[in-house]
Amino acid sequence: MAEDKEDVEQLLRQLKLVKEEVAQIKKRLSAVSKDKEEWFSKKRDISNQIREKISSVKESKTERNSFTGEARKAKQERDKLNRQITESIREIKRMKDAYLAVADKMGIKGNPSELKRMIERLEYRLQTEPMKFDREQKVMKEIKDLKKQYKEFEAVHQEWEAVAKKSKEIDVLKKKANEFHRIVQDFAKSSQQQHEVLVGDSKEIDELKKAEEEAYNKFFEHKTRFKEVNDELKAKLKELQAIKEKLQENDVALKEEERKKEQKTLKEKAAEVEEKVKQKKKLTTEDLLIMQRTESKRAA
Repeated sequence: MAEDKEDVEQLLRQLKLVKEEVAQIKKRLSAVSKDKEEWFSKKRDISNQIREKISSVKESKTERNSFTGEARKAKQERDKLNRQITESIREIKRMKDAYLAVADKMGIKGNPSELKRMIERLEYRLQTEPMKFDREQKVMKEIKDLKKQYKEFEAVHQEWEAVAKKSKEIDVLKKKANEFHRIVQDFAKSSQQQHEVLVGDSKEIDELKKAEEEAYNKFFEHKTRFKEVNDELKAKLKELQAIKEKLQENDVALKEEERKKEQKTLKEKAAEVEEKVKQKKKLTTEDLLIMQRTESKRAA
């Protein structure tokens, strides 16, 4: 019986120790689980950022390609106009050469357009500026001389008008070419800006992917550690259950042994009480209780 008690006490000590170990393992498991979930959450957040950046890159690429396409179209128009301008410049040079040849043949020198502008400017002064008589006469004579000089150009009027018309056409073409050049620059600038955004986002995606991989590796590391600690906990709980079962078995055996011991003690005390009764000795309260218990068992 003493040996059984020692076994139970040993089991109780083991039970206490294993319970403490279980509590410690649960704490470690909780800490590992928390770290595991934090790394998983971080990995998920980074993955979401990557998806957003990839979407942004696609948009930037679409816009960049659109701007590049528009710039290409504008450049084609600009180049087409520049070719027309080049050809027109060659043509006006031939026209000027033809005009100069006729003018030289007729002994006409000067620029009719410049003469016309000078005449218009002087006539405007006469109309708008107050002048002394002698000054007015002088300006009028100057206008008369210029008109006479200008009249000489009537013989080559057709050639000069053709040159002037072609010159205006070239000016219009240059204006259009400059406008398309501005459009090319604007679209090219917008395309470059989108390209720079795209490159920046692409670099950021590369960095995020590295961070994502690191977060996943940390998550996997803690997941593996979680399984190890969880397996350790399962083994320890199994050990705890085995101790409890042994304690339950010993508890039944101890109770049976105690019952037998109690019966034996009761019989011995009952015999002592009967002896007292025979000897007519005074009975104690305990003696009376023993007699009562003995009678109860006999009746049962």
